[in-house]
Amino acid sequence: MKNKYVIGVDLGGTKICGAVASFSGEMISKYTMPTRAEEGEEAVLERIITVIEKAIYESKVDEKEIVSIGIGSPGPLDAKKGKIITTPNLPFKNFNIVKPVKNKFNIPVYLDNDANAAAIGEYIFGAGKGTDNMIFVTVSTGIGGGAILNGKIYRGNTCNALEIGHMTIEKNGPRCNCGNYGCAEALASGTAIAKFAKEAVEKGEKTSLSNFEKITAYEVFKEAEKGDLVAQNILNQALNYLGICISNIITSFDPEMVIIGGGVSKGGSIVFDKVKEVVEQRCFKAMWENTKIVPAVLGTDAGVMGAVALAIMESK
Repeated sequence: MKNKYVIGVDLGGTKICGAVASFSGEMISKYTMPTRAEEGEEAVLERIITVIEKAIYESKVDEKEIVSIGIGSPGPLDAKKGKIITTPNLPFKNFNIVKPVKNKFNIPVYLDNDANAAAIGEYIFGAGKGTDNMIFVTVSTGIGGGAILNGKIYRGNTCNALEIGHMTIEKNGPRCNCGNYGCAEALASGTAIAKFAKEAVEKGEKTSLSNFEKITAYEVFKEAEKGDLVAQNILNQALNYLGICISNIITSFDPEMVIIGGGVSKGGSIVFDKVKEVVEQRCFKAMWENTKIVPAVLGTDAGVMGAVALAIMESK
């Protein structure tokens, strides 16, 4: 749409980022504030509104040319009702976030899970451009996902589809934060990789990881690259589980493409080579031969551009 714009808001536990962008994806302005979740629901809502106002002001765009607002938030949430049900790093409990923002700016406001928003972002602006069926998987602190099926975001019955981090992939595996055992998130996330590394050091295994006061997945990748066997074994195990998770997704959805984003995806070829190897072992040949597994391309702006893409998709 010529001379029409949308606003995207990436609502996170540590920061709120808002951007004004054109329908072609050109970011006109961006404004970020700390979330300060400890201040409560109303305070965070006010900060969301402030971020939107500042982004509009800095864009110099006429407010009449802004047609909608997209908000990407951690879940669980109810996208249809515009409610954030609950989430560990935000204060909202069954809170309708859409209504007050809509009342303030008098334009349509759309809420969705941040992983769904990121999936829409990659579909419209990123690696998934030109596909009809694609899955986005984010692997960082946790594991989440979103699905574009026949050109539309798939939300499921309760708007919480593609919670793939809580797919059971090892029935007797470690306990996950969700309360289940053997979830993908407990076995293959960046948090899981760091946990396994710390346990190896505590057991006294001979590894260069013991040289670090604080161990994250980043250190595990770096030491594995340098030839540390313990780090290599930890990654091999975690990425094997990630490969199983993605194999299950491909078997379920038969997509054209699986896009992997998040901090762990920055491990590069070690991640993608292992995942592809496992997928080839576990999926029907016709499926793995016709599914591209690629890295996400939107990078640090993935969250806010996903929210922008959500606003654009829902406005059409």
